[in-house]
Amino acid sequence: MIYLDYAATTPLDPEVKDGVAQALETYGNPSSIHSFGRRARQLLEEGRERLAGALGCRPRELVLTSGGSEANALALYGVALARGRGHLVSSQVEHSAVLLALRNLERLGFAVTLLAPDRYGLIYPEQVAEALRPDTLLVSLMTVNNETGTLYPVRAVAELCRARGVLFHTDAVQAFGTVPCRVEDLGADLISIAAHKFYGPKGAGALYVRRGIELFPLIPGKQEGGYRGGTENPPGVYGMGLAAEKAAAMLPQESKRLLELRERLESQLLAIPGVELNGHPSLRSPKHVNVTAKGADGEGLLLNLDLLGVAASSGSACTSGSLEPSHVLLAIGRSQEEAKASVRFSLGRFTTEAEVDQAAQAFAEALKRSRSDEWRTTETAKGPGWR
Repeated sequence: MIYLDYAATTPLDPEVKDGVAQALETYGNPSSIHSFGRRARQLLEEGRERLAGALGCRPRELVLTSGGSEANALALYGVALARGRGHLVSSQVEHSAVLLALRNLERLGFAVTLLAPDRYGLIYPEQVAEALRPDTLLVSLMTVNNETGTLYPVRAVAELCRARGVLFHTDAVQAFGTVPCRVEDLGADLISIAAHKFYGPKGAGALYVRRGIELFPLIPGKQEGGYRGGTENPPGVYGMGLAAEKAAAMLPQESKRLLELRERLESQLLAIPGVELNGHPSLRSPKHVNVTAKGADGEGLLLNLDLLGVAASSGSACTSGSLEPSHVLLAIGRSQEEAKASVRFSLGRFTTEAEVDQAAQAFAEALKRSRSDEWRTTETAKGPGWR
């Protein structure tokens, strides 16, 4: 079976797995003062320090969470509820965790502006500048779109927001380990990450919070500087630190390798009649290839791909169980039928050239099986070249 769904989650790195397994032997509560607790605290803080080193921030600027969705929620609710009222700006193509949080904040009386992307899924700094109001308290724009891989101009938006006295948050869950994501690269006041997207364990994430920012805690308690109560997860955080350190060290060569694989895969997919790329042609994560297969039954396409030994997805893993078409693809102009007939391939550390070639061949076969007779007849009438 060929796994090409790294955007949904990544395999646990073998070295990280060994580190987590050893850490699981330490079962003390990191808030306890006895030796068991101190050992757990040591593991927790070592993981935090390793993660801080990879991000280029101070360890105390990291609030440990259960993952990316909680980190996003803490950023959005935390800033908004600490202020009490005001306006937030984001985009129509954010992860569902961000969009649903914003919807809830609207119900609480906050004003929300969602910016529309262009046909490539891009949001521009000029759009953000135009949307800002005197009462704008936060802008949230993801670093890399989780479905199309489109890259956003987060550094420029961060500088714009800082000049206007507005806080800026970026959801970097899809970005860390794939594109440069140090604090100095992004320039954001708040940054969300999740360990399982860069070969770490599930259930561990973090929110970078620039010093001096006030947040309303979603989970009251004394842990994490009062920002996030509850007993921390030392083995998970330790594994996250190991994974972050390794991902940061491998980034230059791995990003180049993934880009070569991405170009190899998309060139084969786009050679098939009726297959079109979603996302920006060049301003895109090196691991994402999202295509629309016109005339195909989307569910049948994915099922046939699976039967042919390729694991891909129709979009975000957080919404792929829904019968609704991708909100991201609808926002960039795809029809409901086209959005449903779209597949996201995402490459990773263990992907090979041979797997990419096999996946492209499997896609061509799966597409033949899942296209309607009407589409086949129409395309055949156009002349030779249909597959």
